[in-house]
Amino acid sequence: MSSGAHATTGAAVVDGLGTDALRGLTGAEAAARRGRHGPNRWVVPRRVTFLRVLADEVTEPMMLLLAAIAVLYGVWGRLDDTVAVVVIIAAVVGVEVFAEFRAKSVIASLGELTAPTTPVVRDGSTVSVGVDDIVPGDLVPLAAGSRVPADLRLVETWGLRVDESTLTGEPVAAPKDAARVLSGDTALAERANLVFAGTTVVAGWARGVVVATGTATELGTLTGLVAAARPPRTALQQAMRELAGSLATLAIAFSVLVPLIGVLTGRPWREMVLTGLTLAFATVPEELPIIVSLVLGLGAHRLSRRRGLVRRLRAAEALGLVTVLATDKTGTLTRNRMAVARVEPAPGVDDDTLLGLGAACTETAPEPDGGWSGDPTDVAFLVAARDRGLPTPAEPVARFPFDPGRETMTVVLPAGASGTATVVTTGSPESVLARCAAPSPETAGRVAALAARGLRVIAVASRPASQVPATVGDAERDLVLAGVVALSDPPRPGAAEAVAAARRAGVRVVMVTGDHPACARAVAAEVGIDPDPVLTGRDLDGLDDATLAAAVASTPVFARVSPAHKLRLVTALQAGGEVVAVTGDGVNDAPALARADVGVAMGSSGTDVAREAAGLVLADDDVSTLTRALHEGRTLHGNLRKGVAYYLACKAGLVATVAAGVLTGMAVPFTPIQIVVLEMFMDIAGSATFAAEPAERDAMTRPPRAPGARFLDRALLGDLAAGAAALFVAVGGLYLVTASQTVAFVGWLSGHLALAWVMRTERTPVLRAGLFANRFLPWWTVVTAVAVWVVTTVPVLRETLRLTPLTGPQWTAAVLVPVAAVAVLELRKAGRRRAATGRPSG
Repeated sequence: MSSGAHATTGAAVVDGLGTDALRGLTGAEAAARRGRHGPNRWVVPRRVTFLRVLADEVTEPMMLLLAAIAVLYGVWGRLDDTVAVVVIIAAVVGVEVFAEFRAKSVIASLGELTAPTTPVVRDGSTVSVGVDDIVPGDLVPLAAGSRVPADLRLVETWGLRVDESTLTGEPVAAPKDAARVLSGDTALAERANLVFAGTTVVAGWARGVVVATGTATELGTLTGLVAAARPPRTALQQAMRELAGSLATLAIAFSVLVPLIGVLTGRPWREMVLTGLTLAFATVPEELPIIVSLVLGLGAHRLSRRRGLVRRLRAAEALGLVTVLATDKTGTLTRNRMAVARVEPAPGVDDDTLLGLGAACTETAPEPDGGWSGDPTDVAFLVAARDRGLPTPAEPVARFPFDPGRETMTVVLPAGASGTATVVTTGSPESVLARCAAPSPETAGRVAALAARGLRVIAVASRPASQVPATVGDAERDLVLAGVVALSDPPRPGAAEAVAAARRAGVRVVMVTGDHPACARAVAAEVGIDPDPVLTGRDLDGLDDATLAAAVASTPVFARVSPAHKLRLVTALQAGGEVVAVTGDGVNDAPALARADVGVAMGSSGTDVAREAAGLVLADDDVSTLTRALHEGRTLHGNLRKGVAYYLACKAGLVATVAAGVLTGMAVPFTPIQIVVLEMFMDIAGSATFAAEPAERDAMTRPPRAPGARFLDRALLGDLAAGAAALFVAVGGLYLVTASQTVAFVGWLSGHLALAWVMRTERTPVLRAGLFANRFLPWWTVVTAVAVWVVTTVPVLRETLRLTPLTGPQWTAAVLVPVAAVAVLELRKAGRRRAATGRPSG
């Protein structure tokens, strides 16, 4: 039916779909239609299944290398060795597949948590449903900022303009008119009475009935046959992948050199080839992508439980590095629930007349409960007029919607007893006064005084008109000021505390708003942002890029800025080396949200466009949730650094220990099957320990990392080298003294556990961090200890792993020497705490 909906009236379409034009579908009928038509999806998302992850894992080069080792064991070794290697390979693959499956499942579930919703009219009430649940015949209200959820035949419009560039390529928003009936062959771009799935409302409001969903929509015809692609790797995952590739090359080269030296010194070549292949597996950091996925995915999951929904993992990465928070005012720091606080009419105009004119010039939709939905300022006018008992405003005969460029909106009221129509204009005082024939010089002072008190000031003007103006320019001329109305929008609870917490963490907070400078200054002071100096959009227009870069470094408040100004400010901050988080809820915030390192949108009050552009959505609209998000981001980034450092330290320590044994002419410290076992234990500890690590105590009281700092910076490389050296000295020393592979095996397992305990914090001593704060590590310590006891005491396992019984002194040395060597690393933390310096919070 969608193909011909534009060629008939909206009423006919409503009747044909069996929909009530006022009450919409019933819930039961909507459910039945969903069963018939299926979910409203344009593409089929790639499902995360255990078998798919298993297939991806077993085809990894390192898994193939393990399989080659098993085959060679079968050809050159003993049958029991082959069986043991196969069992261990299966265990390694199982652990890795489970970890990867859980991480990907978490990420997929977060995508469902942030799945878009849309308002629909069902059973006479406007309710919010998932876009997937939209069905043909649903009645959908649209407002500025809405993403159109399906193809709709419009039945009612008010100044509606829609960005259809995703479908038509036309950069100019298309005007829409529900009253029009077009010919059947009208081109898609000219169907002015339809709106299409995936397009965006940029102005006005409307109601429409769904005529097509899913792959039956115009967008669906383009995308319905294309399977959803895998999400691209995040920047950090890509960096880790490149790092893994570089280290793999070095590790394989080194692993070839070790068996070559062994053969040259008279060792059995078959044994040395197996050792070399196994050492290649043990040294290549193939687990780095899994560690990244686990830490990021589970960190994002923890954040979702705190009402911060991560839409893009790159936002989770950047949260821990934010240095500047650029926050919108209205709807973010404040409630966005405007109420008339003061009415100041012009001479000769009374309060009721001023409010009545303001209430007539609004862009809202009535709600079933008797209220209105729409711009909070418009709703405030209507509520104030209703509270005063004023009559419902007459339906305008012409409308000129609010335009961010003009900063005004205008309606033309029908002629009354006087026989002349009335033009009413509302908007920012500067814009309205510029359109008045004789503006009062006193008005600017009154506006400034009201705005200085943190009030939002709206000017109202009118004039009689003998005929309905044809253009907005004709309408908005020779106006007569009726007065100004001041509205209040108090800060959200917790806004001041959130700003203070960000500043304590060394994050500079700036306000970027379209509001009046004086109003912005007052609200900034109330929430704890420095109120001076203030730069306006007009000021920014006069600055070149170099001057702007200097200005953004010292200016805390930007007022009367446009979307283009916000975007330019974010770009300038980033050019100065800052990592920028931007908060916002409106269409005008979307460009800056998309450009920011971390775009943060309001989940409840935010527009669809803002949520789509953002990387993080605050589900509860509570700005204090952003502080918790920053805390979680720092935890996540810190855990990732610690996990990578630990993992590479273990790899380096293992390679160095094996190489030392070969180069000194002794037997190789570990047999191939022992190396496979050590790899399995290390992989599990490296993957899970640091994903489960809570934040360090100073996470939100220390400055952020320097912008532009390398992930593998000097501190991380120092920790890596120190950890590898501790393992090498302890385990290599034990082997050189005892010449026992079993002592080296037990010592390495003890040392890798001790290293995990020490490296789980960067600055906090282990005892102060809490022995049970990490829920995984104590459990894994017990499991490892039991496993070591079992494999060294059960004869079958001991023989399979080429182990021998240990004496009491050997047990003591194998456990305590590595623990003592690693414990020395605690001294580095003490020095790091003493050397720590703070960055000014700004």
